[in-house]
Order: sequence, then structure tokens, then C-alpha cells
Amino acid sequence: MTYREAIEYLYGLRWFGAKLGLENPRRLAALAGHPERRLRFIHVAGTNGKGSVCAFLESVYRRAGYRVGLFTSPHLVRFGERIQVNRELIPEAEVARLVEAMQPWLAQFPRNHHPTFFEVVTVMALLHFAARECEVVIWETGMGGRLDATNIVLPLASVITNIHYDHQRWLGYTLREIAAEKAGILKPGVPALTAADEPEALAVIRTRALELGCPFWVVGPEAAEAAWLRRLSLPLAGPYQRRNAALAAATVRVLQRELPVSQEALEEGLVQTTWPGRFQQVRLPGGREMVLDGAHNVGAMAAFCGALAERYPGVRPVVVLGVMADKDLEGIAREVAQVAGRVLCVPVPSERGADPVQLAAVCRRVAPELEVRPVESLAAALEEAAGAPLVVVTGSLYLVGAALEELGLAGGSSRDEKGLNTWTSPVGADVGARESAVGPSL
Repeated sequence: MTYREAIEYLYGLRWFGAKLGLENPRRLAALAGHPERRLRFIHVAGTNGKGSVCAFLESVYRRAGYRVGLFTSPHLVRFGERIQVNRELIPEAEVARLVEAMQPWLAQFPRNHHPTFFEVVTVMALLHFAARECEVVIWETGMGGRLDATNIVLPLASVITNIHYDHQRWLGYTLREIAAEKAGILKPGVPALTAADEPEALAVIRTRALELGCPFWVVGPEAAEAAWLRRLSLPLAGPYQRRNAALAAATVRVLQRELPVSQEALEEGLVQTTWPGRFQQVRLPGGREMVLDGAHNVGAMAAFCGALAERYPGVRPVVVLGVMADKDLEGIAREVAQVAGRVLCVPVPSERGADPVQLAAVCRRVAPELEVRPVESLAAALEEAAGAPLVVVTGSLYLVGAALEELGLAGGSSRDEKGLNTWTSPVGADVGARESAVGPSL
């Protein structure tokens, strides 16, 4: 099997949607020889910031000399971004080998219960990390936690970043329900940490930790203001990233016995962290600036817009906005209106993207005085915004990935693999709450 054939096969798996549940990934991992039993994990869940916390943790442990596996989703441009060892993307030849090797195992599943794209990729990652003898794996949930395919592992620590409203159709319509799904990654006796600060969500996580006998830490806002952390120049901008760094640091300290890390390695790892698409600042010709951020729900957009106002006081940028249709469009538009001078609404490269005309109408309703216009494409919007001193591209990680390609910052990828982030629901599929769900709509 060639790499191109492997990617085509993975594209085909989108037909099976993305079911929440552990039966398939557990069975597939068993057929693969239980690679997860040869690995040590830090399992990270949360509504926002989990990718950034994973990036901080990966950088710290790599700086400390460990061989570190990193599993995240979605990818911005290339499929291999999802599975990395010491920040090296899984080789294309290895992707082809693993997809081919899994064919006999996948053939043992009935078509009406076939493993989904995310379930297959989760086990591919386990196999790759085990083959590379990773000493620690930073393991990000796809969506929720309790029924997410990643929840088949027994981690060294369970980490929950925060709880906000997102994916309500599948995770619940209250913060308590959403928190219960995220807290599903907690395991008996395994240390648990969270930076959640919504009282009702925190109460759910704390109660679950007590029920399971988990040593439990809450990383509050004061942790982000610690003197040692304040003197570091973090590469990821925004007050919320300082909180993410504090959560990562607390996790490292909790696991000192299993994974020793010096204070020097901790600090150097934090300041050397890279994580594209999160307040990513790009210098354009003529001294103009662009900021790319994948804020994709109200909580993330509020945090991003706050950081934007802090970084560029008094500047009202042109905001190129593209959002998934299942998001709280009005809530996102309200946050954007606080900082934008002009909004250009564009399509997201996904079947589930919101119609730019509809999105523009929502923005105008929320902020009638704001100049808002739908534009037929990202490329056209970037051309229209070319004269502005500051341009912001936000609303979806899918849109950010497309912008990186449009700007020539995607590393020269010759294949369009962004479509692997989306799926096609099978005819007659039940996509009701808690039973069947899409992958992260970012």
C-alpha cells in the first residue's frame, strides 16, 4: 500500500461517522496486541486549551530528555500532525504500513459496526508510539472523554483544562453534564488535575475524583501569577496560555516520581513550546501583521479577543471569520464585535461550515454599526483585507489550516488532507445525542 492509497482508505472511513463508545477501540487495540499496555500516558481533556496544554507538556518532557509521543486532533494541514514523536510527524511510509497492517483486523468487524476514522487512527497512534518505544505519551481526547476512543488507556495522570459550552448535542446542554463527560477520563487512584473554574463544573469533577480516590489538584488563577512563571516569556500569547502553562507545570510536578524533570528543563520547555494556529502572529510584506487563531466556541473566542485587545490596544483589525454551523454563531459574533473594525465572513473548508451569508446576517444583528460582508472565499477575503495594518483569521482551526496553506506557511504539502477532519454521515445513521457524534467540529 502506498501513502496515497492509505490516505484514500482513511478518507473512506469518514463514511462511518464517529461513534462515541469504547467497544470498538478496545477490541481493535486487543487485535493489535494491546500496544497501550507498553506505554505511559498523560490524558488531557477539556473544552478549550487542551491542545496547548499538550504542547507545553510535550515540550517540557522532550527538553528533559524523554522520547515523547504526541497525539492530538484535528490536524491543520497534514494528517501526520496528529501522531508525532519528539515533534517529528509520523513518516508517510509508516502511515501506509500501519493502514495495511490493520486491514485483517478491520475485516473482523461487521459493516454496521465498523471502526470509525478516529478509532482507527487512535490505534495507529498506539502502535506507532509503542514501536518507537516512547517513554511518555501526551494523549489528547477527541471529544468529551468518557466515551472518547482515547479513553481505553490507563494514564499516569488525568488532566482537564476547563469546561465551557461546546458540542452540546453530544455532551449535554448544561455545564454539569459536559463536566461529567470530561470527568469520564478519571481513573481509580490516578492523580487528577484541572484548571476548571466554573463552580458547578468544578463540583462535578471534584466529586468524581473523590469517588474514585484520585489525588486531586485544582490549578487556580493564582497559579498563572506565580513569580517563577511571570518572569518567563511564553511563546503562546494571552493570559489563558499562562493558565495552560501553569496546569502543565503542575502536572509535571505531580509526576516527578515517575517522570523526573528539573526546574531548568521545565522552564526551558515552556518557553520553547510551539503550537501553530493559536494566536500565531505572522509578519506580512510591508510590516503588516496577521494573527491566526482557531478559537471555535464562545469561551475560546472570548479569551482570544481579550488577548487580542491586550496585545494590540486601540487597534480594530479586519477579522476574517469562518465558523462551523453547529456553533453558537450569535455568541461568537458578539465577542468578535468587541474588537473588530470590519468583519469578512468566509466559508470554512468543511461540509459543516456555516454559510457566510447567514454568518454575516448574525454579525449584523448583533452589531448593526459594524461593517460586515460575506465573501465567497478565504483567498478573496485575504486579498480584500490586504491594505489593513492588522488582519485576524479566526473561528475554526480548519479555516486556520487553509490560511496557512494560502499564505505558503504549510511546509510545502502537495496533498489536500484537511478533508480527513470531516466526515459524511451514513444514510439512515442515528446521529442523536450521546449515541453517535462527529469528530471535533473546529
